Amino acid sequence: MAAVDAGCRYYFGYPITPQSDLPEYLSRVFPKIGGTFLQAESELGAINMVLGAAAAGARVMTSSSGPGISLMQEGISYMCGSEVPAVIVNVQRSGPGLGGISPSQGDYFQATRGGGHGDYRTPVLAPHSVQEMWDLTFLAFDLADRYRTPVVILADGMLGQMKEPLDTRVPDGFEIPEKDWKLDGCEGRDQRVLKSLYLGPRELEEHCWKLWQKMEDMKKREVRWEGVMLDDAELLVVAFGSPARIAKTSVREARKEGRKVGLLRPITLFPFPEKIIESLAERVKAILVVELNTGQMLDDVKMSAGKNIPIKFFGRPPGTDSLPSPLDILDEIREVYPA
Repeated sequence: MAAVDAGCRYYFGYPITPQSDLPEYLSRVFPKIGGTFLQAESELGAINMVLGAAAAGARVMTSSSGPGISLMQEGISYMCGSEVPAVIVNVQRSGPGLGGISPSQGDYFQATRGGGHGDYRTPVLAPHSVQEMWDLTFLAFDLADRYRTPVVILADGMLGQMKEPLDTRVPDGFEIPEKDWKLDGCEGRDQRVLKSLYLGPRELEEHCWKLWQKMEDMKKREVRWEGVMLDDAELLVVAFGSPARIAKTSVREARKEGRKVGLLRPITLFPFPEKIIESLAERVKAILVVELNTGQMLDDVKMSAGKNIPIKFFGRPPGTDSLPSPLDILDEIREVYPA
């Protein structure tokens, strides 16, 4: 719904659990509003169709889950190298390999480190509610156009199957920008070229530094996070996505027990909120990182916080009863931060 209201009129993808509700919905809606929905023969075909539509100036998206996103990586690298914007939704399932369909956060490395070949990274947005799935979809299309890059929305199987109240008001000031770089026929104007192949002397080096500068600009301007009871916190819990929802309850219960616990929830996984974590690490006594994996965001927290603070990890890889309860996280809080 958010993609449609944000002006997206092209979707190319391939079904895979637990994200198939998204293409199922768009396959019904797009024909009614003049959009194009196409189930490609594979994820490889889909991402290259996205590249083509994006190069022509369209707002376009695709979605998949871990194994499908893996197959798209070459195309995503080409899109970053060619500087074409699009939105890529990953509703994570468990892995490695086919894994299973239970909620997971095992694609953090893949999403935040680029995943494909070459010097590039993509902005990564991590919703933790249905409302944020809506809000961050608008933001994703805006960031994609602003920086001419693919943007990843990294959700999980829990969010992908969730129903909640939703405010569907379009953000104030919403507009789709003009794209003076798009390929739409050059009759009456100079030719435009979009490419990722650079063979001239120092040409590729200059292009890679250009892409690097965009990433540095994102780090300065696009960091987003939520803080819960951080002012006097002595233990900092860091979590994103679905586990952050659960951890909020755990933090509130810990406060009732007299424990000064706060939560930091990264909303942008890249750029990562490293400066606020660095700042908090200077005054809290310990950090607890919670994830649905064996420890991936943990690396970014460690690099942000430095070596002078204890960092504990609570991970729950996908499988039977893979989602931790508020009590599970509260028990970890009690262990790290005794009353």
